[in-house]
Amino acid sequence: MTGLSENSISTQLLLTLFDEEGVVHYGIAGNANPKLHIGDVTIPQYWTHTGLWYWQDELALEVSGDFSRRFGYLTFSDYNNYITKHSKSVTNLLNNVWFQAEEIFPVDGTPEVRQHAFWVPVDKTYFKFATKLKNVKLSSCVNTTTCLPRRPIVVRVDKGVSANVFVDNKAYREFLNSKFDATCIDMESAAFALVCLQQKKPFIAIRALSDLAGGGSALSNEADVFASLASQNALDVVVRFVSLLNS
Repeated sequence: MTGLSENSISTQLLLTLFDEEGVVHYGIAGNANPKLHIGDVTIPQYWTHTGLWYWQDELALEVSGDFSRRFGYLTFSDYNNYITKHSKSVTNLLNNVWFQAEEIFPVDGTPEVRQHAFWVPVDKTYFKFATKLKNVKLSSCVNTTTCLPRRPIVVRVDKGVSANVFVDNKAYREFLNSKFDATCIDMESAAFALVCLQQKKPFIAIRALSDLAGGGSALSNEADVFASLASQNALDVVVRFVSLLNS
């Protein structure tokens, strides 16, 4: 299931109807971190939703706390194709988008009183357990002729980001990494993180890197070749992680 809305609903139903101890989410993701490689399995400590924007220079209702400038912005004119090192920046009618925090209503909070959440941490105990995953042996070959340049690794990272966008764009990939220190880019994990935060349930996401999110060849996306390998690596790690929780 792809998309934040669908996964938010399914997670909310899961936690409402069943007595779940926690949520362990896994899958594949784009890689925004130049230090890591396709096939590596990442475990971010924080997640955020980068698809909630206020699209204007002047923020209405800013005083009342509905919108904020706290988390920064993207200026479209920084990416005009005709700007060179010898020309001045030109304004763009698209202006800026300001990244916004989500609103949550915690189960142990005051009814109808919202809280804002941007960076959502995974469960501390789960994240500590993840240190025991570094020796999991991961696949490095799709077949006998298609292999990665090195064996993939399992690594804990600082941050992952989610939005209802499949990122296959070099400039936006680099922006997400430089602005938010993002390593993995997906379309679901922040939904799980936000619902678990609201429901006060432990959560962690394990994401294998299947492509470079636009940082590779302009002719094709690496996921066409390596998605199956990355999926298997993510599965191998999550199986090991669950076994550690049960030990």
